[in-house]
Amino acid sequence: MLILGIESSCDETGVALYDSQRGLLAHALHSQIDMHVAYGGVVPELASRDHIQRVLPLTTEVLTQASVTLNDVDAIACTTGPGLAGALLVGTACAHAIGFALNKPVIPVHHLEGHLLSPLLSANPPAFPFIALLVSGGHTQLMRVDDVGQYTLLGETLDDAAGEAFDKTAKVLGLSYPGGPAVSQLAEQGDPERFKFGRPMLHSGDLDFSFAGLKTAVLTQAKKLQATHPLTEQEKADIARAFVESAVDVLSKKCLTALKDNHMNRLVVAGGVGANSQLRERLNELAQKHKFHVHYPELHLCTDNGAMIALAGCLSATRDKSLLNQHDSFTVKPRWSLHSTS
Repeated sequence: MLILGIESSCDETGVALYDSQRGLLAHALHSQIDMHVAYGGVVPELASRDHIQRVLPLTTEVLTQASVTLNDVDAIACTTGPGLAGALLVGTACAHAIGFALNKPVIPVHHLEGHLLSPLLSANPPAFPFIALLVSGGHTQLMRVDDVGQYTLLGETLDDAAGEAFDKTAKVLGLSYPGGPAVSQLAEQGDPERFKFGRPMLHSGDLDFSFAGLKTAVLTQAKKLQATHPLTEQEKADIARAFVESAVDVLSKKCLTALKDNHMNRLVVAGGVGANSQLRERLNELAQKHKFHVHYPELHLCTDNGAMIALAGCLSATRDKSLLNQHDSFTVKPRWSLHSTS
């Protein structure tokens, strides 16, 4: 089964071809970072307009890479939610237009399910069941994954997502958008002993998260220093280091608790923050110490991409053949809970 995947939930346009027998055949991605950087964040209207310009050329590109035509495609998978409504509509409308023109089924895919399953595209894919940490700019969740489509929410952020806290910290420190990579890189130069921030909800007794207070701690410390002088580069690095140490401590220890509570030894980390070097280093250390396996997507598949959507669509259709009979009208779901898909 050959699946064309289309991703357009936020600020990346991704298109890919995945074959159930041969794996990932081709994928292409366009990032809007250069366009949004002047605004310090994603501008939804600009994002939607850019998706319109990119999605068809990227589709042509992956078809050429794989040496196939649209007629060879068995179904089209597209991100239906969650995400920016206008951006979602672009990819979904394109998918349904192709499906209608060629009488091909269209498979709706949950954006986070794509991230969750993306490590299955790696050279060392995890086996079911496993615990998944979905950590990105919009989401921070711990899920129990028993199989494709069988997801149990264990914990989630009560306010800011981890990636959002990274972006806001970057803004306080005068770093460019997107903030995650910039804060992580700056933290490498920081003194881990100079500033200490709390570990929010580390001892809450559950698997929920909260990063709003940590973001406020960064702002408070920066303002305290700025009361007497402009922040030096070393002070920025020290604040970044304290922030990263706190966030990584909370994320990694809650993952360890989830594994122990569910008697599992496999952890999947997915989403944009899953590329964070400090988080990967800490989880790798814990995996070695506590004898569990940790799996990540390939670095180029940590951000939003069409490959994960094509894969998720293929696996969903394999599990539920009725998805291949969908030719009807469509909608998008800007707010859509992943565990509600189970």
